[in-house]
Amino acid sequence: MKINASEIRVGMLLEYKEDLWQVLKTQHVKPGKGGAFAQVEMKSVNKNTKLNERFRSSETVEKASLDESNFNFLYEDETNYFFINAKSFEQIEIKKELVGEKGKLLSENLEVKVCFYNEKPISVDLPNQVTCKIETTDVALKGQTVSSSYKPATLENGLAIQVPPFIDSGDEVIIDTRNLEYIKKI
Repeated sequence: MKINASEIRVGMLLEYKEDLWQVLKTQHVKPGKGGAFAQVEMKSVNKNTKLNERFRSSETVEKASLDESNFNFLYEDETNYFFINAKSFEQIEIKKELVGEKGKLLSENLEVKVCFYNEKPISVDLPNQVTCKIETTDVALKGQTVSSSYKPATLENGLAIQVPPFIDSGDEVIIDTRNLEYIKKI
């Protein structure tokens, strides 16, 4: 789908120079002399390289069309995560590098959105909030409640987060998957 350069937003996927690019930053610039343009910083999905490109406002670029499907997490091995489509029972495997650090938040039967480009999975979107159990955390020090202080904690899956002083080992908490931050205690 063709879009104007002025419509490019952060997070979009663009087809450009025979590759797939994710937009990291975009800035609309209107110099005193000459036409306006969009300065766009992009990262290649396939090659992991960055590119800074300048598009005139009148130019059009190709926005990648993605297919989204809901899948449930099954299990993992050394290199891959395995998912199943609950409706068609189709199973797919996705490399751990593609999911990244958030893969540690995957739990059995967790429903995720998988985005496909040309029938190849390119991203996994977790729900915004997941429930995790605190494995270890430091003891809160008395008198530290004057400021809104947080203390380090380790989750069962190995992720390190910051939690309020009243959280103890063994507590269940809700974590925001977008920024890996504590939301509330259950």
